[in-house]
Amino acid sequence: MKLTGAQIIIKMLESYGIKMVAGIPGGSIIPLYDELNRSSIRHVLVRQEQAAGFIAQGIARSTGKVAVCMATSGPGAMNLLTAIADARCDSIPIIAITGQVNTTLIGTDAFQEADTFGLSFPITKHSVMVKSAQELLEAIPQAFEIATSGRPGPVLIDVPRDVQLEAIEVDSALLKAPSKKAGAKREAVRFHTDAKDFTDKLGQMIKLLSSSKKAVLYCGGGCNSKEASDGLKKFLQAYPIPVVTSLMGLGCIPKSSSEFIGMIGMHGSYAANVAVHEADLVIAAGVRFDDRATGLVKQFCQGAKIIHIDIDAAEIDKIISSSVSVVADVESVMPVFAELIKENKLKADEAWLKKINKLKAETDLITMGRPKNEKMANPREIISSVPELAQKTGLSKDNIIVTTDVGQHQMWAAQYYPVEKPRTFLTSGSLGTMGFGLPAAIGASLANPDKRIVCFSGDGSIMMNIQEMATLCELNLPVTVIVFQNGTLGMVYQQQKYLFNKNYSASVFDYSPDLLSIAKGFGIEAIDADTDPLWYEKAFDSKRKNKPCFVRISINSEENVLPFVPGGKANIDSIRN
Repeated sequence: MKLTGAQIIIKMLESYGIKMVAGIPGGSIIPLYDELNRSSIRHVLVRQEQAAGFIAQGIARSTGKVAVCMATSGPGAMNLLTAIADARCDSIPIIAITGQVNTTLIGTDAFQEADTFGLSFPITKHSVMVKSAQELLEAIPQAFEIATSGRPGPVLIDVPRDVQLEAIEVDSALLKAPSKKAGAKREAVRFHTDAKDFTDKLGQMIKLLSSSKKAVLYCGGGCNSKEASDGLKKFLQAYPIPVVTSLMGLGCIPKSSSEFIGMIGMHGSYAANVAVHEADLVIAAGVRFDDRATGLVKQFCQGAKIIHIDIDAAEIDKIISSSVSVVADVESVMPVFAELIKENKLKADEAWLKKINKLKAETDLITMGRPKNEKMANPREIISSVPELAQKTGLSKDNIIVTTDVGQHQMWAAQYYPVEKPRTFLTSGSLGTMGFGLPAAIGASLANPDKRIVCFSGDGSIMMNIQEMATLCELNLPVTVIVFQNGTLGMVYQQQKYLFNKNYSASVFDYSPDLLSIAKGFGIEAIDADTDPLWYEKAFDSKRKNKPCFVRISINSEENVLPFVPGGKANIDSIRN
């Protein structure tokens, strides 16, 4: 059959099960949009391309599947770059398809020409500019394979306008996604550590565990899937020890679990940081020891042996040297590890877990960081009570997915929101991108239509992509946006308070817009929680399944996120009052 490049792209996306894409059309990608309108794929029209990337992330983060976004050349593609970089930093599988000027115009400074390939190369897992329609038959399957294999990540395909229009003869078999029966290839991806070494390393791991009295399981984003979470639970059933996580690992172990101690790092639980500091063995699963988690590296778990399990060989021994390392995914390793623990009849020290849980109970306080005698709303209390408030309206807490923007509200959510399952707490981790929360919530809602999405934001972050309130209204999705308004860039303000002698440089807004009126102007129901104590009845009412809602809550600018570990300090040297 004879197909154009645009038709090839659309038919291959359909064969890979893509149901929706987000983006904005423009001159260099119009041929692709012409075909898109004839396809089975739903298009979500955003108001700025960065939001298209974050909508794709909301889909991918909540499902674990590849999601697709699109943009035209020049400014359209450049607006996508922040969301692409964010996906790279947090290992999120998205594919960005961008239009480019005609091949004959490349390098001539043509209208809306930019070197998308060059700009995207450092921030993607893979980036390619195709030069012919024929190349698409290889580039698209390769994009899906690269985005999902090993450590996931974003892939960009830049397609010149004339390539989209070029017609070629195509064997229909080449348009189909490969069979999922490629089990041998999947095994090869899982076990970078070969079978013999894997067996030997498991033996070394058992030996280290058998001599340990204070072991800690440290889980990261590589654990945040149902399969990995199930593997971790098997391990903990065999060997119950304190579990700490990175920000990206929240949800891999239920917050209600007796083994879960909390998040570690700069704003981590004091008990979690102490547990790692006192540990004699740290089992690091799906983590990369980033600076926000470790604090001062030379004082991070300095008395402990390290077992490092990660799918990415580049992360092994990069920051902290391991005693034993396995290059494989967590879901493959932990069940085997658990069985060996049972076979060797190893028993965890109950006193160690009991001690850390006692410290947790004494130090994880809902009033930590709160100004004395404060009468305004306590953001920690509100965030922690969201599932309970939702249940009062008939909405099951299991039917909530949370997204956050970046700032103080993000850390309060990480500290206090009761995350019970993988893929239910979506946040921008490593890149820390303000403006992530709202479009990510839209994406999560599109992918999970039976869920209520709750987006926590601040009056700084919400303004970064507030134009997507129009998209939210247009789609009429069950998304509740809760904005904590304090008239500042809260996290910057807090650091200036503690580290720069209260020199509040450019962190206090001279004017605060009327966010409630703005939300109403976008056609979204707005609730002032300052004056309506029953705000949650409208915000979470299960009978209003297909209605978005905006909630504004005023808080004191002197509210702090504590504990707080200043740069250059060890995690246990945190500010706690």
